[in-house]
Amino acid sequence: MGEKLQKRLAALGLGSRREIETWIAAGRVAVNGELAHLGQRVEDADRIDVDGKRVVAKTSVTPRVLILNKPAGVICTRRDPEGRTTVFDELPKLRGGRWISVGRLDIQTTGLLLLTNDGALADKLMRPATGLDREYAVRVNGKLSESQQARLRDGVTIDGEILRFSDVQYYNGKGVNHWYHVVVMEGRNREVRRLFESVGLVVSRLKRVRFGPVVLPSSLARGRVAELGAADLKSLYGLLKLPYAAGARPRAGERNTGSGKKEKTYLLPYPELPV
Repeated sequence: MGEKLQKRLAALGLGSRREIETWIAAGRVAVNGELAHLGQRVEDADRIDVDGKRVVAKTSVTPRVLILNKPAGVICTRRDPEGRTTVFDELPKLRGGRWISVGRLDIQTTGLLLLTNDGALADKLMRPATGLDREYAVRVNGKLSESQQARLRDGVTIDGEILRFSDVQYYNGKGVNHWYHVVVMEGRNREVRRLFESVGLVVSRLKRVRFGPVVLPSSLARGRVAELGAADLKSLYGLLKLPYAAGARPRAGERNTGSGKKEKTYLLPYPELPV
């Protein structure tokens, strides 16, 4: 019966399934010389072209995951017609495949952005059904009352959508500016900003500090990247019930190369995810 086209291309590290579905709809993908369609299945013998270039399967690509501390003013698209800086501009080079952004942060939001060369991993991380939450540090121009916090936890209908924080914690502040840590389950477009606006508060700073079990290290400067090591990768793939390429050789410069030095972890303990 074959395999779905978007799944095949995602497994080759060309993008997430959602991203590839947009390519198919836009007519950028062809199978055996004919434009592909959504839902199409392919066999091993089929020729696949993206933007007129043949896709060649790459074998034994080592899965990699980067943590980027995204600065403000940087966008998450791969190319920008206005020439603005994108998160892809300064990433490490890949020998095979390409970097895939796990979701997006808007241009003024800073903090943790995950990137990977594994399309299946990116897809699983982004899907709301996976059950991964996202934590943000937020500065607003005022202080929430107890009733407002309860309202934001219970859910607010905004533009026909029910939005809510699964957790709201006051951090600190003085005068007009107050900091909160909030948690959302899906990371919808401008969700954090819209929720605070619904109770009359304006967000002046927004920084993502955690995505599921992955935390933004406090030592990571803005614009810089850190990379998950082999132990973290194995744990993350195990949490998501995805097969991990066991026995992948460490890359040049990778930590924990047998010197006895303990590899740094960027993961927190995390509850079992729903099947």
